[in-house]
Amino acid sequence: MELSTAPENGTAAAAAACNGGAAPANGGVERRLRSSAASASWAAHLPLEVGTRVMCRWRDQKPHPVKVIGRRKSAASSSPADYEYYVHYTEFNRRLDEWVKLEQLDLDTVEAVVDERVDDKATSLKMTRHQKRKIDETHVEQGHEELDAASLREHEEFTKVKNIAKIELGKYEIDTWYFSPFPPEYNDSAKLFFCEFCLNFMKRKEQLQRHMKKCDLKHPPGDEIYRCGTLSMFEVDGKKNKVYGQNLCYLAKLFLDHKTLYYDVDLFLFHILCECNDRGCHMVGYFSKEKHSEEAYNLACILTLPPYQRKGYGKFLIAFSYELSKKEGKVGTPERPLSDLGLLSYRGYWTRVLLEILKKHKSNISIKELSDMTAIKADDILSTLQSLDLIQYRKGQHVICADPKVLDRHLKAAGRGGLDVDVSKLIWTPYKEQG
Repeated sequence: MELSTAPENGTAAAAAACNGGAAPANGGVERRLRSSAASASWAAHLPLEVGTRVMCRWRDQKPHPVKVIGRRKSAASSSPADYEYYVHYTEFNRRLDEWVKLEQLDLDTVEAVVDERVDDKATSLKMTRHQKRKIDETHVEQGHEELDAASLREHEEFTKVKNIAKIELGKYEIDTWYFSPFPPEYNDSAKLFFCEFCLNFMKRKEQLQRHMKKCDLKHPPGDEIYRCGTLSMFEVDGKKNKVYGQNLCYLAKLFLDHKTLYYDVDLFLFHILCECNDRGCHMVGYFSKEKHSEEAYNLACILTLPPYQRKGYGKFLIAFSYELSKKEGKVGTPERPLSDLGLLSYRGYWTRVLLEILKKHKSNISIKELSDMTAIKADDILSTLQSLDLIQYRKGQHVICADPKVLDRHLKAAGRGGLDVDVSKLIWTPYKEQG
């Protein structure tokens, strides 16, 4: 891919017209010579070192600041220019990290490599504002804030380069977002092919086609606990279906930055949301849940696959997790840290559910009563209402203060809700009562 030269060409054409068709002045030539000289000076430093900061042309054809976090030879040639670079766009989430070619990088903007290491002894005690700022500059995102500096560096070093670029799942080819620790024999595979029913994965399309002729599953290997129209929810016990649970974790890690569950699936239940048709039940997303959580977590990980996002499925999964909590007679909260998209979904869900109740009760209700009605943990209710400036602290207790017009404004800002859970279609027994 070459840099766009349209603006310079336009200027040259205008100059030629003014000069009666004569060649443009030497300014454009001099600029190109200066640029070539600068690039030539950087050629001595090629290939670029890991840690280098530079401007890179992104898919919008505009330059954006990046940090080089990996490199590889792009051809058999030994030329230092024959390298591709794995870059992180410092303005964006890590899911947009990608391999780029040298011509996408503006070598005139190269900055020297900065040693960003932070002393582990200091961070183990307390992270200073300077260190916190330095970590922020190396792309702390939503979902990272509960990691200390040393843990964040260790996580990012291990997962910095995506090992699988694409997957095929059902009728979709999906670009991946993050690193996933597949077995070593899959590390040389740019694309993996998943069976959408049992989630076994293969290196080649031909292997998948042979597998599909033998796989007799047409839905996740668990109990169907919900069916409403074309939507279905299956509960899969990680202990009874260990391979499926592990494969689901490999798949999910491609789209979740801080998922750490890969092998120990025995202690979890996986709730798989599917769209159903005459060809089977096709997974669109899932959430996992500990069978017994001492911290009252009602959800461990949540994911809506990219082709099905922005359709209300994420909010449906959140609502479903709270309906299960109500069936258990408990309040619940999601396990932290949440991903950036997960936090947005939860904030939206909590806001809509709580404000709709406040409108009906004209704010004459306590936080404990809200928690009992919704199964939302009191701390989550308090933080949500505080973020909306709907709560005050008076005489030693929190008091909800909300004008109906203010509630309407917040509800409008929260956006539309997800798909509704029809509780009458939920047939489920809490795990502690099974068997």
